[in-house]
Amino acid sequence: MSLQSLPPSGGYLQATRQSSRDLRTDAGISITPESIERLLLSQAFTTSFKRVAKLHGLALPLKFSSHLDELNFISILSILNFGSGYRAPLHAQTGRGAWDSIRALMFALYLHSTEEGDLLSAKGLRALHISKIAELMGINLHVERPHKTIPGLTVGELGGPLHELASLITKVLNETGDILINSGYPNLGSFVVEALQQGGKASSGSTNGDAVEIVLERLVKGFPAFRDISTVNGQPIYCFKKALFLIHAINVRFGSISPPPFPIPSTTHLPVFSDNVLPSLLIHIGVIDLSSSSSLSGLFPRTNSDEQLKALLGPGPALPSIKSSDLPKIPIKEGPILSNNQSYILRAAAIDACELIAQAAQTLDVRSVGDGSLEWINELTLPDLDMWIWAVAKDRQDYRDLVRFVNTDTIFF
Repeated sequence: MSLQSLPPSGGYLQATRQSSRDLRTDAGISITPESIERLLLSQAFTTSFKRVAKLHGLALPLKFSSHLDELNFISILSILNFGSGYRAPLHAQTGRGAWDSIRALMFALYLHSTEEGDLLSAKGLRALHISKIAELMGINLHVERPHKTIPGLTVGELGGPLHELASLITKVLNETGDILINSGYPNLGSFVVEALQQGGKASSGSTNGDAVEIVLERLVKGFPAFRDISTVNGQPIYCFKKALFLIHAINVRFGSISPPPFPIPSTTHLPVFSDNVLPSLLIHIGVIDLSSSSSLSGLFPRTNSDEQLKALLGPGPALPSIKSSDLPKIPIKEGPILSNNQSYILRAAAIDACELIAQAAQTLDVRSVGDGSLEWINELTLPDLDMWIWAVAKDRQDYRDLVRFVNTDTIFF
């Protein structure tokens, strides 16, 4: 999609919210106040939120040489934050899902940089080859196929789902490095610092602009891998999942440092970072209702029965008494395979659902339903809600067993 299709300057966040609501309602997807209140007051939410909402996956066991070094790492981690459609084959080969696989790749790129030059510099990104990506990820780029003429003999050929994923990762990294070199930046972190400084000036100046808007626009215009937009049924849709995630990650990693190493934007007002996990889980726990959508109602197995919802909104099954690593490995069940248009509709529904959940939480009369211990619900922010949904989907075994939709034709989630 061309740059002309982007929202007006200063209107990226509103465009994300409005385009998501428009697409969700036009698709016939229902979200009721009753389903939202049921979630907010459920044991599934109230007993786990404080524990898992901070499990954002941004703990980095590395020793960085500087804040800029760490920012560059987080920026590349964010632009690579995709691959969810390859969850099943990744688990089969490596035992990790998409996010953990990308984190492991980033750790390997960082640690190998001391031996082979800076692989995370602009030049390093541009020069990376698919074979290096596969080596550092520990994945096989070949699939075995029967020999065409010799019965009983199999041969290895380049191909398969993980070859596709490694190709996408390599393309994004090469393209990002090329853009940085042509624009005169030594690495992605330097570009992001410049955007943060511009945002800081706007928010503190006479224009009183939103720093997030400045940074978000710079990222989206600067790199196609951050340009998470499309047109569905003639309507524009803006999600910007990876760029919004990066901005929030900067706040998480650097927001508590005093004085801050660079301007840190406030992120409590960001839309959620919609991928395949958020809409899939919100469908399973009865917030997003597809039953009235003529094009989507048959995608997921029958959900929202009273018995199923009671279990999913309850406190969850007891944790096993042995380590998860000692449990037998169960193959990942893949959910419905969606087109890009279908994926954007469900991601839009999750963005709008979370807006409605956060609004309802802020006005919910929690005193009338408890002893005052739930007043924290009134302070719920969108990023914390996003992190809870994402983390609780991995935290509970019954949630892990729920299918998530699959789309491999994307570099955006």
